[in-house]
Amino acid sequence: MLDALNWPGFAELSLAGLLFLCCAAFLAGAVDAIVGGGGLIQLPAMLLLLPGGEVIYSLATNKVAAIAGTAAAARTYAKRTPIDWQAALSMAIVALLGSLGGAVLADALPSQVLNVIVLVALAVVGIYTWRKPELGSSDAPRFERRAQLLVMLAGGALIGFWDGIAGPGTGSFLVFLLVGLVGFAFVTASATAKVVNVATNIGALAFFIPAGKVLWGLALVMAASNMAGSVLGAMVAAKRGSGFVRRVFLTVVVGLVISLGWKLAAGM
Repeated sequence: MLDALNWPGFAELSLAGLLFLCCAAFLAGAVDAIVGGGGLIQLPAMLLLLPGGEVIYSLATNKVAAIAGTAAAARTYAKRTPIDWQAALSMAIVALLGSLGGAVLADALPSQVLNVIVLVALAVVGIYTWRKPELGSSDAPRFERRAQLLVMLAGGALIGFWDGIAGPGTGSFLVFLLVGLVGFAFVTASATAKVVNVATNIGALAFFIPAGKVLWGLALVMAASNMAGSVLGAMVAAKRGSGFVRRVFLTVVVGLVISLGWKLAAGM
């Protein structure tokens, strides 16, 4: 169990390490499908074992696993929840471009500063959502069509950029943007966020794959685990409704705040 696997594309992980990462990917897929924030589980698990010996391999391999899960969740949501495809795909395109730019600049930007910004933003998001229990209970558009598209495009580009840098909370930020600013219900926002999140992962991989940073054996096994969790999570979210998604959203935001706060306090 603890001996290194001499399988190509697995960076000499042990069987125990591989099972640990598959469990983390399954749980991450389920959480991410419901409300985003699966990166809180999957990426830290990879960084704990650090396959390949460098962080960049974990970031790239994580994206392959994540894209399988978000695509599966998007397909499940599409069957059960109405999606405004014109708005969702437009937002996805700009988010993809933002994510590509973020991946290219991942090593050049001061991560400590970015983590502080995200920590403050998540705290504000969590408090705002907690204080407004009616938020996201039903669709309540706040803008006329053109203005709504502009808000979604601008937000998608910024959040996509953050996802390319491999920052945590991408799915949660997408959901909050669509609920808090655009006026979607939580379930509708989660469905739309999955479509956009597929694009942000594609954007990052457009840089990571040519750079040879993906551990393909590990990536494919984790992708299957993440996909299974995502299908389960999307089915539960669509069945339980916006009230359930709101509760999970607040739980994930609290977890992200604690995780980032600990990371900053430890000087990581």
